[in-house]
Amino acid sequence: MNPQEIAHWNVLKVLEQRPQLSQRELALRLGVSLGKTHYLMKALVEKGWVKAGNFRRSDSKWAYLYLLTPDGVGERLRLTRAYLARKEAEYASLRNEIAMLRQEIEALPALSAGPLVEGANVPLRDGELLSLSLRVASGAAGSDV
Repeated sequence: MNPQEIAHWNVLKVLEQRPQLSQRELALRLGVSLGKTHYLMKALVEKGWVKAGNFRRSDSKWAYLYLLTPDGVGERLRLTRAYLARKEAEYASLRNEIAMLRQEIEALPALSAGPLVEGANVPLRDGELLSLSLRVASGAAGSDV
C-alpha cells in the first residue's frame, strides 16, 4: 500500500463509522490539515467511492453527510485486506528480529554471569564465530572492556 491508499483507507474507515463529520472534524480525527482532507474527499467523490449530500433540515448550508457508495465499501474492503497483509508481514519480520535478538542474548550468558570472561566464542550466522576477550573488573562498580 502506498501512502495515498493508506490515506484513502483511513478516510473511508472514519466515514463509514461517522458519515456526518464535517471536513474539519474529519481532519482532526485523521491528524491532517483541512486542505489535505478537502483534497482527499474530492478525490474519493470523483472516484465514486463517497457521495456527499446536504442535510435536508440543516440550518447550516455547510452540513454534509458523506456516504460510502457500494464501490466505496468494496474499495474499503480491498484496502483493509491490503493493510492487514502489510501489517502481518511487519509483525512476522518483527517476530523474527526478536527471536534473533533473544538468540544473541542467550549466546552471551558469560557477560552477565561472572566477573571474568576470557576467550569467549559467540556463534554467528553461517557457522562463523566471533572471538571475545573481555576483562571485567571484580568488585568495582564499572568494568573494563
